[in-house]
Amino acid sequence: MATAVRISEELVVDAKKFSKIEHRSLTGQIEHWARIGKCSEENPDLTYNFIKEMLIGIEELNQGEKSEYQFG
Repeated sequence: MATAVRISEELVVDAKKFSKIEHRSLTGQIEHWARIGKCSEENPDLTYNFIKEMLIGIEELNQGEKSEYQFG
């Protein structure tokens, strides 16, 4: 269910810029930042890159891309 929210014009301008760089819609970029921020608040000891890679891994699993981990 979509819900309309008000956000600052500054955030919209930044999100538009980054959405073009990352090939996301404006909404997709803001949702991405929200997911990263939520995860960061819940896990303050994790780096941005670790959180981003974790979210990529989760999406790969959701799309059926999985393989057995090879140790060594």
